Amino acid sequence: MKLYSVSILRFDPKPVQLLCTASDLSSFSFFQRSSIGEFMNFFTKTVAERTNPGQRQDVEQSNYVFHVYNRSDGLCGVIASDKEYPLRVAYTLLNKILDEFLTKNPRTKWESGAVTLSFPELDTYLSKYQDPKQADTIMRVQQELDETKDVLHKTIESVLARGEKLDDLIQRSDNLSTQSRMFYKSAKKQNSCCIIA
Repeated sequence: MKLYSVSILRFDPKPVQLLCTASDLSSFSFFQRSSIGEFMNFFTKTVAERTNPGQRQDVEQSNYVFHVYNRSDGLCGVIASDKEYPLRVAYTLLNKILDEFLTKNPRTKWESGAVTLSFPELDTYLSKYQDPKQADTIMRVQQELDETKDVLHKTIESVLARGEKLDDLIQRSDNLSTQSRMFYKSAKKQNSCCIIA
């Protein structure tokens, strides 16, 4: 699970304008980073333009998924990730960054003209949400529940295995008791004719 970029764009008035972006392309070779960065910026703008206001959508392009949330207030958030990244966590992050961006940068700052704003929190969120299980409390609780469930299954299996072993020992003990009684009776019968003095 990997996040590659998080971007905030101005959707209204058109054309779409990239306000701020953060990216982590460290998983690519040095020579590929610039072209992949350009591709992600281009595709980010394209999917933002094609998403209606108030709509969310996921667009898959080769090995990447672009999660888009175009709010009705003119802001649009786009996250580029790999295919394994959970949808719910991506949209939680989009809601969070768009709300925080709007709080720190009122509409009057970004609605007119080509403007690029500084929003250093994007880098923080990008690094924090690289591991969605640590960033998202529901996923973290789910992971803990899964681990607990696995431990319980192993414990129950070992208890059942011990129970089977105990049943086997009881059966062997019963067989041994039966055989020892039979041996005692046959030995008594054999010894009844002979008396040793």
